[in-house]
Formats: sequence, C-alpha cells, structure tokens
Amino acid sequence: QVQLVESGGGLVQAGGSLRVSCAASGRTFTRYAMGWFRQAPGKEREFVAAISQIGGSTYYADSVKGRFTISRDNAKNTGYLQMNSLKPEDTAVYYCAADLSVTTLRTGVGDFGSWGQGTQVTVSS
Repeated sequence: QVQLVESGGGLVQAGGSLRVSCAASGRTFTRYAMGWFRQAPGKEREFVAAISQIGGSTYYADSVKGRFTISRDNAKNTGYLQMNSLKPEDTAVYYCAADLSVTTLRTGVGDFGSWGQGTQVTVSS
C-alpha cells in the first residue's frame, strides 16, 4: 500500500484561499488515482474531488465545483487541493486517499484503500 501524509491545513477567513498537500510514499504513486474527502464534526466523511493516475481526468463534488482544484505532481509524489472562495461550511478535517482503480474515477469512501491522517481546515465567518 501507499502511505499518505497531508499538510497545509489551517485557519482562514471566509473568501480566502488555502492549499493542502498530500505526500505519498511506498508503492508507485502513479499506480493510484487520488481523492480528497472531508469530515465535519458530527457528519459523515464526504467526497470532495478525485484525479486520475496521470492527472488527465478530474471530478468534483457539486459543493466545491468552481472553487476547488485538485492536481498532482507525480515527479514529487505529491497531490494538492487548492481551495478558493472558502466558506464556513468548508470547515472540516480534510483527508487524501488513494485508489487502485484504473478504469474510472470513484467517489465512495470504501473505494479508497489508503488514507492519510487528515489535516484540519477551519474557515471563520
């Protein structure tokens, strides 16, 4: 399996921007599609965005479409989630995850076999 470590979370005002990163180690990073999920207190973990193995395909949840951008740098074994126009409802722990599927981008929590420990993003109003 691949090991994942998130970083870059923090506190930002509404309307601001933040970029979180996901550093991968272990198995070959390019074997995996990557996803970002988030979990707010008292809520279930939800899908945010996904990107294919070489970055040619992306998919977003409707709640973040047009505001968030997922990307990856395979030379650095790192994935990114750029978050713009942040809202208080974006407050959550953000997790990156890896999926071995090569046929389609998936969005279910159970589809992803490796997870990072999460990084807190707090958006103040």
